[in-house]
Amino acid sequence: MSTLVQTTTDDAVHTVRLNRPDKRNALNGALVAALKSALREAADRDDIRVIVLTGAGSAFSAGADLTSLQTMRDAGPMENQRDSRHLAELFRQIYQHPMPVIAKVNGHAIGGGCGLAAVCDFSYVAEGTTLGFSEVRIGFVPAIVMVFLRRKLGETRTRDLLLRGRLVEAPTAAEIGLVTRAVPDEALPGAVDELARELATETSASAVGLTKQMLARIPGMGLDEALDYAVQMNAFARGTDDCQAGIDAFLNDEAPPWKRQE
Repeated sequence: MSTLVQTTTDDAVHTVRLNRPDKRNALNGALVAALKSALREAADRDDIRVIVLTGAGSAFSAGADLTSLQTMRDAGPMENQRDSRHLAELFRQIYQHPMPVIAKVNGHAIGGGCGLAAVCDFSYVAEGTTLGFSEVRIGFVPAIVMVFLRRKLGETRTRDLLLRGRLVEAPTAAEIGLVTRAVPDEALPGAVDELARELATETSASAVGLTKQMLARIPGMGLDEALDYAVQMNAFARGTDDCQAGIDAFLNDEAPPWKRQE
């Protein structure tokens, strides 16, 4: 595992930590590659149920660093396209990961860093944190995150954030739905841990994975197509081992097999 990313596993909760604290965890090609690798490895492990994504030091991620911006300015069209696709693949990987991904936003999240938090299933943010997309203020376009943000916030709020390039404080970000919850700085670790433990012990891994798959696909479908897809997934889910075991446990007034006794 690259030193750009640190990983630890506590029971079924796997923490992936961006580890460029001297650069405020700014995203560059190497860090994006390390994150993609860490997420792929986690997806293949049966002992992991939940992923927590956070940053080392005082920031979650400050977006692109100075070196990356200089490289972007000097690169040719094909090189810039490859670099853009690299980031898009990371965002998609998180969005469609079979496990729930929680962003533990321990400090400022700007530009691509804010996008990283926004594509997670849950984003818990320290109240003293600033978030937003300032790309248009340097002549850039927040193109990749726009795809996900439009789905998450709708057009009105997406336009307000992206066209103005404004930054918002954590409580405002929670109010508009950019993040899940803003919590006092000192309460952030406990709040994230509580959510992670709930997901790890109270939910079925296969059901969560199938639900995430549907949430990603349905927005691109028409009504008839979406309902047909939902019928197929409903029928498929009934035959899964987890559903069968969950029904048996419910009928026998027992805990399902994935519920761990603390």
